[in-house]
Amino acid sequence: MTTLLNETHDPSRKSWVTQANEPGCDFPIQNLPFGVFRHGDSETSRVGVAIGDQVLDLSRADDLGLFGGDASQAAAACRDQSLNRLMALGPEHWSALRRRLSALLAEGALDGNVALVSSALLPMADVTMQMPAEIGDYTDFYCSIHHANNVGSMFRPDNPLMPNYKHLPVGYHGRSSSIVASGTPVRRPSGQTKADAAEGPSFGPSKLLDYELEVGFFVGPGNQTGEAIPIGSAEDHLFGFCLVNDWSARDIQKWEYQPLGPFLGKSFLTAISPWIVTTEALAPFRTPAFERDADDPQPLAHLDSASNRTRGGVDLHVEVWLTTQAMRDAGAEPFRLSRGNFKELYWTAGQMVTHHASNGCNLRPGDLMASGTVSGPDKGSRGCLLELTWRGSEPITLPSGETRAFLADGDEVILRGYCENESATRIGFGSCSGIVLPARVSDDNGSD
Repeated sequence: MTTLLNETHDPSRKSWVTQANEPGCDFPIQNLPFGVFRHGDSETSRVGVAIGDQVLDLSRADDLGLFGGDASQAAAACRDQSLNRLMALGPEHWSALRRRLSALLAEGALDGNVALVSSALLPMADVTMQMPAEIGDYTDFYCSIHHANNVGSMFRPDNPLMPNYKHLPVGYHGRSSSIVASGTPVRRPSGQTKADAAEGPSFGPSKLLDYELEVGFFVGPGNQTGEAIPIGSAEDHLFGFCLVNDWSARDIQKWEYQPLGPFLGKSFLTAISPWIVTTEALAPFRTPAFERDADDPQPLAHLDSASNRTRGGVDLHVEVWLTTQAMRDAGAEPFRLSRGNFKELYWTAGQMVTHHASNGCNLRPGDLMASGTVSGPDKGSRGCLLELTWRGSEPITLPSGETRAFLADGDEVILRGYCENESATRIGFGSCSGIVLPARVSDDNGSD
């Protein structure tokens, strides 16, 4: 199924929720991302849709009889405390619900509907965002060729890319239990590391803590064990996208990664933005897949299709911002470290899905995949400090006069993302943030 433009993408469409029409708003009526929230002291999580500075409580809206017909099954799925059941339904149900939501929130909606919908709206400032889905499995890819070339050249100057890189999307199976919602602090991890000049390893807090700017996407219906997902239908299994910070302890990672790859240097925490921007909302911002060099190998047949070549990419701007404790104490604004674009990835999201299932691996609703660090061709578009400071050899000077090679305790990392072009309304992803806390101190017996 190819997601086509329809009335929900019309840039002239406005909402009667006036803040949604403000320039630069992340959540105009053309976006309508899904998330899970709690309101006040309630311990019950509820599914909502962001519109301007408000959240539409979909259970409340369903109680009011605002959904019916083609949207009824999707609306019923939104009565759960996670988005998994909605994800499982597939594109036709997702699209029907989106059309109904857009009609209810658009200027010119029937006055009776406006009054009812208004009673299901909550100020975004009054809700606490939760994890949007129960994530059964998490896979992290390595699909930015600029990132792979940079990192590879640090450790293998004569051969930065491994022989398989241009033939398949490289990835590893991550830890789903340590995925958290934006705003969760990150405790500096401890682990085993080995300095270059040391005779042997030692155990202690990581000294080279880093972020990784990534884009994530959630699996929709998925496949049965033993079945593949053809590239032509891969996007039927893409519910929506979010921002991902794959926090990384570079010194732990360096010591452990051979021969089986990332482990404790990655598994301590991964953060995601709370609002999932649907694949349909991204339709106006689709681009051709990454243009490979003339002498690069072309994808094998199972990873190639005309639609993926012409529309497999997404023109999604992604940014990293930083504040230190000293900056916050002084009331200083966050400082932008880098700005890249998701369309620079060597492999598309659809290719990642197809490759993942090509051996018959079963993907399930709510599974999360991440792109790997999104980096561009120039220094200002590098998506982690490992690249920006070139393993710490070129520290960054902040407006406060402080320098950073890697993250210090008290640093807050903020990821932001948005799509915009001349023929469409800008839509945003919100943010994904977290503050670094000091490592826990243990005595010689290992107890706190």
